[in-house]
Amino acid sequence: MRSTFHGIEVSKRGLFAQQSALNTTGHNIANANTEGYSRQRVNMQATTGLPYVGMFQTIEPGLLGTGVQADSIQRLREEFLDIQYRNEYKRQGYWDARTETLEKVEGIMNEPSDTGLQKVMDQMWQAWQDLAKDPTDTSARAVVRERSKAVADTFNTTYKHLQEVQTDLDNVVNVKAMEINSIGQQLASLNNQISNVVPHGYQPNDLYDQRDVLLDKLSKLVDIKATQSTAGMVNVTIEGRDFVTGITSQPFAAVQNPLTGVSDLTLGGAAFTPTSGYMAGTLESRDQIVPNILKRLDVLAVNLTKEINDIHRAGVSLSDINNGTVQDLPFFVDTTALAGNAATKDYPTGALRITINPEITKSLDAIAAAKPEATSTPVGNNETALAIASIKFKVLAAGTGPNDLAESSTLDNYYRYTISQLGVDAQEATRNQANSEMLVGTVDNQRQSVSGVSIDDEMAEMVKYQHAYSASARVMTSMDEILDKVINGMGRVGL
Repeated sequence: MRSTFHGIEVSKRGLFAQQSALNTTGHNIANANTEGYSRQRVNMQATTGLPYVGMFQTIEPGLLGTGVQADSIQRLREEFLDIQYRNEYKRQGYWDARTETLEKVEGIMNEPSDTGLQKVMDQMWQAWQDLAKDPTDTSARAVVRERSKAVADTFNTTYKHLQEVQTDLDNVVNVKAMEINSIGQQLASLNNQISNVVPHGYQPNDLYDQRDVLLDKLSKLVDIKATQSTAGMVNVTIEGRDFVTGITSQPFAAVQNPLTGVSDLTLGGAAFTPTSGYMAGTLESRDQIVPNILKRLDVLAVNLTKEINDIHRAGVSLSDINNGTVQDLPFFVDTTALAGNAATKDYPTGALRITINPEITKSLDAIAAAKPEATSTPVGNNETALAIASIKFKVLAAGTGPNDLAESSTLDNYYRYTISQLGVDAQEATRNQANSEMLVGTVDNQRQSVSGVSIDDEMAEMVKYQHAYSASARVMTSMDEILDKVINGMGRVGL
């Protein structure tokens, strides 16, 4: 014998279940553009059936259905794709950092162009060659001085700009370290919130989404691994070292090194050097890429000025001829030596310290174009000017000193090799960056196919649940009419 009100209960459960599904669909639609949101689905399950009741417990086939219930609200997310995404994202982060730096360096070097160091040096060599045609020509001497000053200024400016890039990279290290530390604190806080509700049977899907967004961002910066813990929490390690454990996070910081002047990274108070991710690319750019270019500029500047100075000091200027003395005057001097003696013989010690000898700045006659042992009239002799112009084609021997060339080469080829290697490195970084972006995009598309919200699909689900809700309501109405007939219409015969 069936319960009279059984149909009402079945209909009620249907209404509640479909309403829950409609609410979840509306939640999906509302968050269609929310970063990191994973669409949710209500999993419905038939409630436990009942045997047909009666005075004599007659056995009939099956159990009496009792309706439906919303068993769970499932977050549609594929953990395997998350792991793939984060592995590829850290590689993209690494190449992003290298590409950004190399593009800046290429912009500073500005080669090939009409304003780069290569062009300026070529113009200086040509000026010395033109001076050799008429060593007494004042205009030719003025061109030599201005072209040489342009070389010194270009060295100075290029070096300063590269130093600024290095300083900017150090600032990036500090900023990103603070970002990583902040993400760790947020992850620990979310773990705490999640652990407070999961034991009570709740499914905090939106908190899970917020946590996954943070893990994605963190994976671009450093190599991470997230493992499931108790009560819905995750533990996070950075290259095998504990970072977030439950509701606590280890401090991640950038600490200035008193010896180098730049920031070193620490994790949990201990030194830490990342090997992948954006942080690793930034550190390599700061500590290797830019310093290597600076070193090669220094070597080029020191050798160029030394070769010119050695010849110029042995030469004879118009001032020497007029005064009957030889000044032994270097053409280039170190800026730090100018405070003591304007005519110092100290050679420049780096690209940042090159400047024209103040004596040459004051008088064009101080430029040496002749040789003292010349057989011709010293005034018209051009051997020193020719010798300086020929430095462009002189092969310098390799050495092991701090300012020696690593390989035998002309100064011109040494600089061309520097620019060529820079271009090759930049092309490699750009190529790998593009490949990484493609792989990240591919995996992300796969994730979105599982987790992303499609408005069209949600509208179709909404219509489905709406019809089911309306049908459950119609069943309840029918049951109400039946009960009304039973209650108010039966037992009234003869009245």
